[in-house]
Amino acid sequence: MKAADQAVQRPPQARLLHLDAGGRLHHLPRRDFAGLLRSGDLLVANDAATLPASLHGVHLPSGRGIEVRLAGRASLAPAEVLVFTAVVFGAGDWRTRTEDRAAPPPLQRGDRLRLGPLGARVEALLDHPRLVRLRFEHAPADVWAGLAAQGRPIQYAHLAEPLRLWDVWTAVAGVPAAFEPPSAGFVLDWALLAQLHRRGAGFATLTHAAGISSTGDAALDARLPFDEPYRVPASTAAAIRAARARGGRIVAVGTTVVRALEHAARRDGSVPAGEGLATQRIGRSTRLRVVDAILSGTHEAGSSHYELLGAFAPESALRRADAELQAHGYRTHEFGDSVLIERSLARSPARADGRRPQVGACMAAAGPQDVPSAARRINRAAGLV
Repeated sequence: MKAADQAVQRPPQARLLHLDAGGRLHHLPRRDFAGLLRSGDLLVANDAATLPASLHGVHLPSGRGIEVRLAGRASLAPAEVLVFTAVVFGAGDWRTRTEDRAAPPPLQRGDRLRLGPLGARVEALLDHPRLVRLRFEHAPADVWAGLAAQGRPIQYAHLAEPLRLWDVWTAVAGVPAAFEPPSAGFVLDWALLAQLHRRGAGFATLTHAAGISSTGDAALDARLPFDEPYRVPASTAAAIRAARARGGRIVAVGTTVVRALEHAARRDGSVPAGEGLATQRIGRSTRLRVVDAILSGTHEAGSSHYELLGAFAPESALRRADAELQAHGYRTHEFGDSVLIERSLARSPARADGRRPQVGACMAAAGPQDVPSAARRINRAAGLV
């Protein structure tokens, strides 16, 4: 595979590799995705907007430059933005490969950091030289304002140009909560949602604080994903119940949706509304209780995102899919091509009646959105406009 190096969410040439429940592989234009859904299916996406979570500043005890990448928080509550898990680098920026980034100066509990208009201190070291718990020394409104003024989207060296905030917000972005974009959702636009509606498939959202994809350190990457808060709205819980009652499939847009729904699910597979903190790691040993298929980006073997796909299909099928992605030059990373993986028949619980009634589901009407206006919403959240 090759890296997608341009920040274009829906390039016309985007491709989709479909691994169906029987283990068969199909190459399609990604614009044909809606045609793979059935009447009664429910597509669930992550509506988290991406925070400008990369902050450059100074480690005050040493006077040396640093970059702080916010990577986790305990809650989605707007007032709870004082304490974050963070990965700290030395001086430099996204133009250097993450694996080659300089280490930060030695960090100690109580060290103060100056991050533009924001002051923060290291509240705790988290068993790795780059990983800390960080506390901002401001009121929540001032933290929001500082993030809007100083922060930039987290970015990696495969991209050719600096990211703008609206580059990493999906068409359904709402609450600023994600640390990196829930990029599987880049496939979404209002035309796709209209196609779903015509096919009788439903659409719903949840909010999940998507975490970082790489720290540049193998030992630290092995701890990904970090704990991530999520919120399942009552309307989404109801839509899942209705889809299940009609025999429809639950199709997750991205790994974050899988993680949220499977963490929230009760033993019987029902999903209650409410908030939670996803602490689990999903992989080949996981028995999925809710999600029947996943629309995702292309992921390299060994990453936590790739390991999650093992809950849907056996390793042999994933290896065949990976070989096809490599042979056909699919593009990887957040602006790359996509895969749709259905839960294999061997991993799917039998239906009581063995049938999937083709009953339409309701979807709220959607209209066009001015994408750059999404960037203004974080300023509104910060009280800047």
